[in-house]
Amino acid sequence: MKKVILSLGLLAGVATAAQAQEVRFGLKGGVNYSTITSKDDSDAESKIGLLGGVFANFGLSDLISIQPEVLYSQKGAQMKDMSDVKVKLNYIDVPVLVKVNAGGLFFEGGPQVGFLTTAKVTNGSQSEDFKENVKSVDFGYAVGLGYQAESGPMIGLRYNGGISDINKNNNNDSDKSRNSAFQLYVGFAFGGK
Repeated sequence: MKKVILSLGLLAGVATAAQAQEVRFGLKGGVNYSTITSKDDSDAESKIGLLGGVFANFGLSDLISIQPEVLYSQKGAQMKDMSDVKVKLNYIDVPVLVKVNAGGLFFEGGPQVGFLTTAKVTNGSQSEDFKENVKSVDFGYAVGLGYQAESGPMIGLRYNGGISDINKNNNNDSDKSRNSAFQLYVGFAFGGK
């Protein structure tokens, strides 16, 4: 069922993009301030990671555009009282955002799917792989705001929240572990007007 919904969403996005008035492509990069949330998250604190990737922006009008992205995103958390112990989760995130443009300012929001590439727990110089304990696909959403100059440069702040449990071995539906990240990024868009 999830594959059908995802396929229909992608088909609708492609059909909408085919009617777009203006198409721009771009690069973006920045930092994540991420953690893992759950009901018992007293041991998790935020950690800093990097993000970077590409996007396409399909202008439907001067006000509305659709922006799919492909981003490499370092997420995870560090343990409170043990700053050397970190959970490092790396994803390829694919958000599909509706972007509302208001004279340089923009607001964006939409669904996102993340594909896990690596999952490690580090303690100083020691590292242990635990990818088999983390779900390979993470469903979530992204909402944000920013400023984009007409000539192409942009800066933005986004919240990226997970809605699915990332813990593969969790038998307690009431205590799901979810990704949570604030993202600060800069970028540049090419093409268009």
